[in-house]
Amino acid sequence: MLVTHYPSIQRSVNKRTITVLVAASSIIASTLCISSANAAGYQIAFDSVSGLGRSYAGEAAIGDTAAAMGRNPALMSLFEQAELSGALIYFDGSIDVKGGSDAFSSNDTVPAQFVPSTYYVHPIDEKIAVGLGVYSNYGLGTDLKDDFAAGDIGGDTSLLSVNFNPAVSYRINPMLSLGGGVSLIYATGEVNRHYGASGGNFNKNSSDKLLSWDADDWAFGWNVGALVELDENNRFGLAYRAGVDLELSGDFIDHTVGFVAIPGGGSADSVSNVPLPATIEFSGFHQLNNTLAVHYSALWTQWSDYTEFKASGAGCSINGGTCFVKPEKYDDSWRWALGATYQLNQAVTLRAGVALDEKAGATTLSIPDQDALWLSTGLNYTYSPEWSFDVGLAYMDRSKETFKETSLFVGEQEYQTKGYLVIVGAQANYRF
Repeated sequence: MLVTHYPSIQRSVNKRTITVLVAASSIIASTLCISSANAAGYQIAFDSVSGLGRSYAGEAAIGDTAAAMGRNPALMSLFEQAELSGALIYFDGSIDVKGGSDAFSSNDTVPAQFVPSTYYVHPIDEKIAVGLGVYSNYGLGTDLKDDFAAGDIGGDTSLLSVNFNPAVSYRINPMLSLGGGVSLIYATGEVNRHYGASGGNFNKNSSDKLLSWDADDWAFGWNVGALVELDENNRFGLAYRAGVDLELSGDFIDHTVGFVAIPGGGSADSVSNVPLPATIEFSGFHQLNNTLAVHYSALWTQWSDYTEFKASGAGCSINGGTCFVKPEKYDDSWRWALGATYQLNQAVTLRAGVALDEKAGATTLSIPDQDALWLSTGLNYTYSPEWSFDVGLAYMDRSKETFKETSLFVGEQEYQTKGYLVIVGAQANYRF
């Protein structure tokens, strides 16, 4: 059928190749996945600038700006005045993929991006406080060059999410506070793959699209937290965010004459289940004297829930209703952070931190997951009783990973990925 619909294939691809293409159409589509390069898997670690300057050490226990309610809603019990915080973080860097030649290599595979967030905390009385956060926990992506030789397993992939998170806290007694919130999450995903080195076999350019996918979903989630204050100088926080199963619905497009998933090519409705894993964070904060404090965090993420990336639709009848499927090898991972805060004077507070993000899954072209070492610094400037400002700077060094991956068109190749990110941000805080 492929020869009948597309005679040029007959001139350039023998019958054996056509048989392989048809039989392995699900392998072509299985190259799709969601990725990021800022934390393990596709997790975002950039939810405030006040936290950025200390590598997000102690986030579930400190509570120095309204952004704290996004990590642990129980921290709202620390606020005596209403506060609004707005942050904007920008990151850029160089994360490259190197193969056996330029055709199998791609530079700057993680596009620069801005990550905004907004938080509001409002104490009702001495026991109850409410708040609202608008931020993101998961997202970002990768973008290999369009003419990458292994175009069927390397292209551009993205996941963007926004979390609308109202929450409430209750102070049970001077030592213990509890908090909880619900989340309305909007997420959108996009994938594009290209012919790459096989383009000439199909009278196509290497950068022409092979397949693409675009989908979105709304979902609900929840989070809870606890704050234990031993005294005014020592406290501990514990926060849990429940996992969410997204059902991203949208269009899957077979740009070929139909050897990927859809007979004759074209588009089909599809649904993909993508998990946003559960997390647990434990943090401590200790004010050692009038000027110096230390803080730390351990963040666990249930990445073992991410076992495959798959989209299904009745129109993808070549593969029995499967538009694409890619098994994943993911394990639960940890993030460890240690930081310090130094009160330079009444107006300026200095911050510093170091952290280690453990990789969660096997490194691939579409998920260049790597261990990441953070080095951060920042400061808070109190302009007036109402206004304060935060700035932060972090350098994230990504581990070197060597891996092999098999493309249907160019076979097994060895690749290496290495690089870094630079993250900067600014945040304004207003107390009412």
